[in-house]
Amino acid sequence: MRPSRLTVGLALLILAAVVGAVLLGESVFDSRQWAQAFADPASGPGEVLWQVRAPRVATALMVGAALGLAGAVMQGLLRNPLADPGVLGVSAVAALGAASAIVLGAAAVPGAVEVSALLGAGLAGALLILFSARVRSPEALILFGVAVSSFAGAATALIFNLSPSPIASAEVMGWLLGSVQNRSWIDVAWVTPPVLISAVLAAFAAPGLRMLSLGEETARTSGLPMARLRLLALLAAALATGAAVAVAGVIGFVGLAAPHLVRSAVRGDPGRLLAPSALAGGLMLVIADLLARLTPTDQELKLGVFTALVGAPLFALIAWRAAREWRL
Repeated sequence: MRPSRLTVGLALLILAAVVGAVLLGESVFDSRQWAQAFADPASGPGEVLWQVRAPRVATALMVGAALGLAGAVMQGLLRNPLADPGVLGVSAVAALGAASAIVLGAAAVPGAVEVSALLGAGLAGALLILFSARVRSPEALILFGVAVSSFAGAATALIFNLSPSPIASAEVMGWLLGSVQNRSWIDVAWVTPPVLISAVLAAFAAPGLRMLSLGEETARTSGLPMARLRLLALLAAALATGAAVAVAGVIGFVGLAAPHLVRSAVRGDPGRLLAPSALAGGLMLVIADLLARLTPTDQELKLGVFTALVGAPLFALIAWRAAREWRL
């Protein structure tokens, strides 16, 4: 399948998923309420449709696209199919920033938690850029990212443990579980610009990622500016991940799984993988959020929990297949 047909196919699937996610929910409308929702957006059914479901679906779409794009960029840069934003610690440091803002009481200030998460992602990205400037090995960068992630996770747990307020603790826990519940159009406005900027940065990095797939030595001898490529790729991944965590909390495995869903369609080309991965990530999260909403439980499943339940077996399958290829 050619990438153009793949992109069109994914876009059509996203359109169908978005329409289904907006129309379906716990509240079942009759024909009169549907007519009222479309004729009068300020009515009760209209509020549910356009101010509750629609922004939630739009947030899920943008967050999934951000994570899918970040995962594709990381896998291309590190030449490792198991890489994702969580591996390099960007998600964990962004979550640490959000948790710190919540515990310090900044959640009452509009946008404070989101800005703190973005600053945390920026800090993680800066650390990775400084480290990659001194150490060229992708394996060393992954190990450094794991160390950053472990430290940030421990610091977040410490903040959660020492929080003097049970309300703040509950908010931090909810953030760590990940969700797009009760999101508004303001959240959509928060997440969209950083994702678009990261997409532009990733587009500039795409030719370098394609050349890098031939091997770092080959790419370097061909004149590829590795420092510039690392800078663009890490900035794109950090910005996209920070934006996703800022509005939805920690949602795992989307950045890992989305590129794998479309990799064969682009024949493994990391440069052509970026846009389809973003679309696949958005599609995944819209569907996952719809299924989480419709699952008959006393309390709605958190989106991060739902994606982890599905993504962990997928991660194991990918690792098993990779192990078989290495043996061969």
